[in-house]
Amino acid sequence: MGGAHLPPDHSLGDETTVGGYAAVHARPAAFEGADGMSYSVELCADATGDATAPVGGYLLFLRWRRVGEQGVEGHLETDFIVRGDDETAVLRELGRMPLRTVKATLDALIRKSDAGVPKRKWWDVMRDDD
Repeated sequence: MGGAHLPPDHSLGDETTVGGYAAVHARPAAFEGADGMSYSVELCADATGDATAPVGGYLLFLRWRRVGEQGVEGHLETDFIVRGDDETAVLRELGRMPLRTVKATLDALIRKSDAGVPKRKWWDVMRDDD
């Protein structure tokens, strides 16, 4: 069963930022990467190991399967983009990142990684679908 469509609530934030988009649309932002694959983005925080800024925020991009059953087939993540004392404040600051910057960050990660190179050749995909 598919999910119900919820109309956007523009009173919840600025949909041109990654955090605002998630609030307004009640779902993560999604992009087509430079490799042609579909990605969604999550805001994440973790310990930095630095006593002066113990919490760091980063972007986690989930790459969605193109062929076969729906699901995640890989991911990319940034280094810490925002650092601070408090997870809530770090995620709030990270959420202010403009969507165009998030997309540019995704494309840069794809170009730097093996994600831009298909793991399977088209003929292997066709054979596996039979």
